[in-house]
Amino acid sequence: MDNALRSAEYLSQRQTRLEQLQTLLVKTLAGHSRITLEIGCGHGHFLTAYAAGHPQTFCVGVDLVIDRVLRAARKRDRAALPNLAFIRAEALEFLSVLPAHIAFADIFVLFPDPWPKRRHHKNRIIQPELLTTLATRAEPGARLCFRTDYAPYFKEAHATVAAHADWQLAPSAPWPFELVTVFQSRAASFQSLIALRAKSVISAAT
Repeated sequence: MDNALRSAEYLSQRQTRLEQLQTLLVKTLAGHSRITLEIGCGHGHFLTAYAAGHPQTFCVGVDLVIDRVLRAARKRDRAALPNLAFIRAEALEFLSVLPAHIAFADIFVLFPDPWPKRRHHKNRIIQPELLTTLATRAEPGARLCFRTDYAPYFKEAHATVAAHADWQLAPSAPWPFELVTVFQSRAASFQSLIALRAKSVISAAT
């Protein structure tokens, strides 16, 4: 198969995947206009506890690994939480088909893959493109909460967020909800940052 055919097949598969994801999100988020989002939800420990403690907030966890999403969904079902959904998706694809009326109240990115090798840094989740996309959906003052146990990644993420016009670092802001996740329990130490969505950004949901 030549490159043109491979490209056409990839684009066709991607379009089908996006259409299926869009249909799922329309159904899952029916009746909701604002959500708390966790990107890279893993097995769902954090967001399940968060949703249990915030019953008036609809929470959505996104992860690309199907086993993680299935395990997270089982936790949700055992806890009988109607305000919680777990979705298998790549973060930018999820954001690209999210219904236009949905706004983010808060966003969590906890212990993402640090991609330590320099040639892989482009795969790190905290990138200007993602920050811009999140800002278009985040309410003014919405919190972006990031935590990692890899100091070089924290340094890079801190600089990336600080340089982004749509987000303002809030070093004195308290961490909104504390739960020791599996990754956190394995970490010798970790660092956290909170950034607030700048009020100059106009949300696509308004």
